[in-house]
Amino acid sequence: MDLLDEKQNGAPPMEVDEIVSVRDHEAFAAKHMPDLGHDVKDFRVFSWRLTSWKKLDKKLTSPEFDCGGHKWRILLFPFGNSNAPPNDTVSVYLDYAEPKKAPEGWHACAQFALVISNIHDPTVFTVSHAHHRFIAEECDWGFTRFSELRKLFNLQEGHHRPTIEDESADITVFVRVLDDPTGVLWHNFVNYDSKKETGCVGLKNQGATCYMNSLLQSLYCTRYFRRAVYQIPTEDDHPTESVALALQRVFYHLQTSDQPVGTTELTKSFGWKSLDSFLQHDVQEFNRVLQDKLESKMKGTKAEGAITKLFVGKMKSYIKCVNVDYESSRIEEFNGMSIIQNIQLNVKGMKTLYESFQDYVAVEMLDGENKYQAEGLGLQDAKKGIIFESFPPVLHLQLKRFEYDLQRDAMVKINDRHEFPFEIDLDEFLDAGADRSQPWVYKLYGVLVHSGDLHGGHYFALIKPDRETRWLKFDDDRVTPVTDKEVLEENYGGEALNNMPPSLQRNQVRAMKRFTNAYMLVYIRESAVSEVLAPFTDEDTPPHLKRRLDEEKLQIEAKKREREEQHLFLTAKVITDETFARHEGFDLATFDEKNWPSSELPSFRVLKQETYTTFKSRVAQHFNYPESQIRLWVLVNRQNKTVRPDTHIPENEPTLTVEVIRNNMAARQNDLRLYLDIIPDPTKPDPPQQSIMIFLKHFDTSKQSLLGVGKTYMLRNSKVGDLALVINERMRWTPGTPLKLYEEIKPGMIELMKPKLSFSQSEIQDGDVICFQVDLPEKEIHDLESQGLYSNPTQFYDFLQNRVLIIFRPKFEDTDHDHPEFKLVLSKKQNYDTMSAKAGEYLRHDPIKLRFTTTHATNGSAKSVLKRSLNQSIAEIMAPTYVNPTTTIILYEKLDVSIVELETKRSLKVIWTGIHNKEEAAHSFLLPKTSMVHDLADHLSKLVTLTPAGAGKIRVFEVSKDGKTQKEFTGSEMIGNIPDPVELYAEEIPREELEADDSDKVIGVFHFSKELSRTHGVPFKFVVKRGEKFADTKKRLQQRIGVSDKDLAKYRFALIQVSTFKQPSYIEDEDTIYEHQFAPEDVLGLDHVDKSGKTRAGAGEKAIVIRG
Repeated sequence: MDLLDEKQNGAPPMEVDEIVSVRDHEAFAAKHMPDLGHDVKDFRVFSWRLTSWKKLDKKLTSPEFDCGGHKWRILLFPFGNSNAPPNDTVSVYLDYAEPKKAPEGWHACAQFALVISNIHDPTVFTVSHAHHRFIAEECDWGFTRFSELRKLFNLQEGHHRPTIEDESADITVFVRVLDDPTGVLWHNFVNYDSKKETGCVGLKNQGATCYMNSLLQSLYCTRYFRRAVYQIPTEDDHPTESVALALQRVFYHLQTSDQPVGTTELTKSFGWKSLDSFLQHDVQEFNRVLQDKLESKMKGTKAEGAITKLFVGKMKSYIKCVNVDYESSRIEEFNGMSIIQNIQLNVKGMKTLYESFQDYVAVEMLDGENKYQAEGLGLQDAKKGIIFESFPPVLHLQLKRFEYDLQRDAMVKINDRHEFPFEIDLDEFLDAGADRSQPWVYKLYGVLVHSGDLHGGHYFALIKPDRETRWLKFDDDRVTPVTDKEVLEENYGGEALNNMPPSLQRNQVRAMKRFTNAYMLVYIRESAVSEVLAPFTDEDTPPHLKRRLDEEKLQIEAKKREREEQHLFLTAKVITDETFARHEGFDLATFDEKNWPSSELPSFRVLKQETYTTFKSRVAQHFNYPESQIRLWVLVNRQNKTVRPDTHIPENEPTLTVEVIRNNMAARQNDLRLYLDIIPDPTKPDPPQQSIMIFLKHFDTSKQSLLGVGKTYMLRNSKVGDLALVINERMRWTPGTPLKLYEEIKPGMIELMKPKLSFSQSEIQDGDVICFQVDLPEKEIHDLESQGLYSNPTQFYDFLQNRVLIIFRPKFEDTDHDHPEFKLVLSKKQNYDTMSAKAGEYLRHDPIKLRFTTTHATNGSAKSVLKRSLNQSIAEIMAPTYVNPTTTIILYEKLDVSIVELETKRSLKVIWTGIHNKEEAAHSFLLPKTSMVHDLADHLSKLVTLTPAGAGKIRVFEVSKDGKTQKEFTGSEMIGNIPDPVELYAEEIPREELEADDSDKVIGVFHFSKELSRTHGVPFKFVVKRGEKFADTKKRLQQRIGVSDKDLAKYRFALIQVSTFKQPSYIEDEDTIYEHQFAPEDVLGLDHVDKSGKTRAGAGEKAIVIRG
């Protein structure tokens, strides 16, 4: 039974202000059952009179009544249904009668109020209300602690009679069954099936990728776009390296899968690491980067031009004289998707989308002191504005929900109410000469929603996949139907009173903004809907994609079946003489070492009930031996923590199963570990009587290696020294070569053996390992050890016991030929100097000029720089970590200076931009940390060429995070105090700037490409002169940045006002920018193509990069 306390759901018993009788049904319901904003399908009131309360049974049900096509009843526990003391409370519930007779999958959404009232005076009552989705698993809902019994039996303040009088009371239930047009009202989404309910599936969230998921679903539902993506040739691509193929795969899975689709492959194809999936990004920026990438992939294919056809329109910026026939205009493309011209519609101060469009095309009058200088016509009154030449078939409108707040000096989210319609006619926003052969009526097909504030939140999408399908909500891995109200009203933003229904709002004074609202709208031109959303057919999916993914699906299903049947199987791992010969470590193979990967051994998946005879036959066939020539030994875990062959499996038990072998002979290991023993002479299958099977390893001092060289059988009573004959013969060494023999007892215990003792006296048994080396003269031993090499197996075994694999990665650069990623095997006992020397040897770089940084085990990010002076051991460098990884990652930097010098000096790189604002060269300096910035400038002046007639002054500066302004140093800062990392720039200060007088203004200038956030190049300072027309200002700017007339013709110039955070206000030749009241942050922007490839992201935001 599902129980509910009134404190958890609904409201507590209502305070009595104006008393309404329980029998005045409509008035009582209006007061005590708040309007939840859903249509009411049916309303019923049912009363049930009870007498002799104290003699009632512990549990009672009322007669049934109908409401909304369902049968209901009251369920009462007169003395409570909780763990509270008996006879303490009354518990009462609304119960769905006979749920077993209801059709499968039934549900009913009901709002109800339960009332216990006095039989003589219906204004004396206790009431609680709630709402619930009644389903088979939750078919009753109500109040476990409806009221304390004593309060019902006793007179309460403000009443003249008790609720239960003479042990009698009326129990009344008011029920509203509500319409559930979507089928998911108040759904708990346990076992919810998106595909079954909507025909669509969601996308899994990788951490913070909901912004990407909402956009991908919108693009997927734009079927023309999906077709175009499918037309990109990808037959030979790899999904984690090709954005086009990875996106095709996501789209195909969305088409065919029954389960939510993963996007890990797609983000890997972007070149993103796992951390990137936990960073929220701006959707429009992500969209732009993705579109640019796809457009380049579509070139030269069937899909070429699809993005332009679908998403690109044209707009005209104009200045038109009022009194003379003169117009200056420029036509440009805009793209709601990648925002070529960044159509952002204002939300602040605009009530509707229609008003936002009116604002966008609003005409500015140039008159009075602000007249326009028309070419050859002098100063004229003129109209300045933007008008649209055409809109694309699919119009993505970005609403400006994020703006700069001057008072807070920060970006803020605008949560104001902003209404948008299901249909909008954009005809009036088009130029008079636009093509009007088809109406410019657009229908709403998508709403992308942000819930939260500037610093985070959640994204989801509301999409209407085609004309016939209803609106759906795509919220990461869940897709649900939604109502029109959920599409429009709930995403307008604006005020909501604590999300409480109106009837509960009378005491609410302070309104709260709704933080969930639309930030991007997708409209499709009505005349283009049939083409843009044309039904998808099998022929539209590339055959190679279908074939490839269907094969993968079969493989996944096979693996799933394998997992489900895993309990029926076990894994048998087989050590052979070949694997032993490649094994460098303890025992015959590595199984569970913490700091070293397990050996790669031939493995067999075996049914536990398979007989040994069958299994042996499979093994023989696999290794291409006759069955009579092989014998299998079981390896066991010995008490001394070694894993050794113990006994061979008996051949004469036909019913022996693999599971019995594992359980009885291998001490219940998960895997069955075996050794494949090859019998040289099948006519003599058994080992010689009284013999022991011994494994041999050779420690080669010249190669510094320890490898297996097979096994041999020795009689128990023979001498250990007798092994020398066998070894010399096997190694093809001169007979009598002196050897040293060591027993590999266990890790940390490798003992020199006495040749005169017998194997029995030396306690050697089947499966033991004996290691040998050539006995070396003292001089050779000394030479080896002086080189830091190992001269005997004991030392080498110690190295093996402490060996770790360390991965070295470049700290700042991408991996390339000069900055490779590489691995070194080191001993935990070795120290920093050894590690540095070996890394230097690998990189062919002076070890003293290598700097190392440890990493966080969880994500591989930089942790702390290692100090050479501490000369820590590798164990100390690796520890402490709670994750216990098998490998450690260390980041390295190849420096130009000694790390010893770095402790007292500061290494700085300065990018020199000269007099013409061009990155000419990068100069590196190593200066004492106490040097001043002006010392740095002096050093730099000796390396660069200054203008002969110039002022000879250098400015050192940083660039602000947003790339728009310089952060100039005064010169007296100590370089040791400059935070690290830092990117320093320096330029020659023009004489014009140094000689500027009080009548001149010195302003900031920066470079950007199409969008303000896409800054590039290096910002600089520039002198603006009183009364100078921009045509002349432009010539001085051209001289300052040293560009040709041809290049300058492609530049656009814009005034960027930080105070209003408006779109760029583009400047005409006749403007005088001196007259603008410059705030300190206002700057001049040069809008031109970035040829450097070094575009920056916005302030404080990591740029979105898609590489694949």
